[in-house]
Formats: sequence, C-alpha cells, structure tokens
Amino acid sequence: MRLESCLAAGLAGLCLAASAAADPIADFYRGRQVTIIVGGEAGTDYDFYARLLAHHLPRHLPGSPTVIFQYMPGAGSVIATNHVYNIAPQDGTVILAPARTATLAPIMGQTGTRYESARLNWLGSLNREVGVMQVWASWNVKTIEDARRQQLVIGSTSPLTDSDEYPNLLNATLGTKFKLVRGYRSITAIQLALEQGEVQGQQNSFTNMVDHFPDWRGKINLLVQLSPTSHPAIPEIPLVFDLIRPGAVAPGFTVAEVEELWRIILNQQAIGRPYAVGPDVPAERVAALRAAFEATLADPEFRAEAARSRLALAPESGVAIQAALARVAATPPATLARLRALVLGPAK
Repeated sequence: MRLESCLAAGLAGLCLAASAAADPIADFYRGRQVTIIVGGEAGTDYDFYARLLAHHLPRHLPGSPTVIFQYMPGAGSVIATNHVYNIAPQDGTVILAPARTATLAPIMGQTGTRYESARLNWLGSLNREVGVMQVWASWNVKTIEDARRQQLVIGSTSPLTDSDEYPNLLNATLGTKFKLVRGYRSITAIQLALEQGEVQGQQNSFTNMVDHFPDWRGKINLLVQLSPTSHPAIPEIPLVFDLIRPGAVAPGFTVAEVEELWRIILNQQAIGRPYAVGPDVPAERVAALRAAFEATLADPEFRAEAARSRLALAPESGVAIQAALARVAATPPATLARLRALVLGPAK
C-alpha cells in the first residue's frame, strides 16, 4: 500500500511539474533573440532609454531571451515604424523604439508613412516628456508675451518634428514671432548653435535641456511648458493651456478650437519614450510583453540604473497609449487637416 501511495504521489508530482513547465510564452522566448529597433542614431536619448530597457527586460520576460539592437534612422522614425509594421516578423521578437512624433506622423500628413499608429501594439513608455520653449537669457525674452512683441530666431531640425511643430503652432494660435531656421542635424546641434549665438532659442524636452545644461538657471529663460501636465521641477512656468484665454488667441480662432488643437498635438509629449510591436503579434505575447515592461519599471535595479544614467522615469502604460492614439484617429478630418497646415507653418 505504501509503495502504491508513493508511486501515485510521485506521478502526481511529475504531472504538476510538467504542467508548470508548459508555459507557451516561456517556451517561445527561451533561447531566442529579441531585437529592439531604434528609430534613430546611436547616442541619442532614445538609444539610451532603449539600452536601459534591454538590460533589464529579459529578467522579466518568460524564457529570458537575449536582446540586441538595430538602428534604423530616417524620416523621424517613419522608416523604422514602416519596417516593424509591414516587414518585421509579427511574432513578438521585434520591438520598435520610435521617436514620439512618429506616433502622429500619419495623421499629420508626413509622406512615406505606411502604418496606422493605433493598430500597432503599444507596450508602454518609459517617460512622459514635457516640452519647453527655451531662449538664451541674454536676449531678455522671458514670457510668451515678450515673444509676441519680439522676433526670435529658433533652430529646427526639419518639418513635423517637435522642434518645428510647436513653434509654428505657437505662432499660429498665440501670435508669437518665432522665425524658424531648419536643417540642424539634431537637437544637440541646435543647443550648440544656441550657445554660440547662431540662434536665439529652440523647442526642446525639459529632460534633454537639463541634461545638456544642468546649470540652466541664469543661462536660459523658459517661456512655456508644452505638455498636458506640468513638470514638478518648474511649476512656476505656465502650461500652454494657461495661456489660451479670450483676448490671447490669434484672430480667427476660438479658445475651444485652440485648446483642441493643442490637446491633439501634445499626445506626443504624453507618449514620450514609447515601445511597440507589430499589429499582428499574437495577443498572448503582447500581454506577456506588456507585463514584462511593467515589471521592469518596478524593478529596483532598473530604477537605480536609470538614476545613475540621469534618465528620468515618468512611465505610461501601453493600454493608455493605445487609447490615446485611438482617440486621435477618431478626430474629425477637418480638424486634423487644419492642424497639419498650422504645424507646417507658412509656405516658404
């Protein structure tokens, strides 16, 4: 009897062990290689955030795959996003790390987009960004009201990037006099031009500005925060929504119209540093990747490395990004057409 009981118990244990081991997600990822495609060049903030994620994500993804990088710069991450959407394997082994502007590029009319942002499976974002308009302090321009009276030369990389869209939209909706000079290779190149007096200001993310100018107070004036919510380090700087009021909006606009235009475009800032996989990745793998992403964000080792690397963390969930992009996609076409025209600025 004792022998039969032992055999029965042993067989039950083996069955339980086999059941526990039969994890299809772990079985799929075990021994595989996951590629993070960064939609820009090495050495950018998007690269640094992706490296941070890659260092810690495998511990939290069943099967612990290895992670490698592929850089695919061009067209503000549109080339990389097209690749993940249309060409890359749709099996959860290719993760996209695009520039946040790529999320709205199709609706903003950027040429060459062959994807629908809302159909990508968004895993989450490592950091919501707060944009700022920064002006070198020696020009003595301290507020948006000053920028309505005085023309400022603003550096830009290219149309349909943060550095270009936001100054154009401020000009159109709030009457500022920013004169854009396009063609800079990167935000860093514009910051160097700012130091050398080649331009007077630029649009930038607050985290990037602080990284380049840690002693920015006294050197730089911040005119406005371009974000749905204020950055805790600069509560004294007004949000753009604080400036949208009767008598302040440009002729031809109502307050409600201007608020709607800014709400749409500032989804990019809330999305910040996003990650996604292709539209046809199986739902169970999307769920596993999202869970691994969330677990990585909660990992003390991950957070400690982020702090050492001076990479700010204000995460957003993949579900929230998915919902935001679905709302944008449902915006009336006439509103999107008007926004497209405004962010491109006057014809040159």
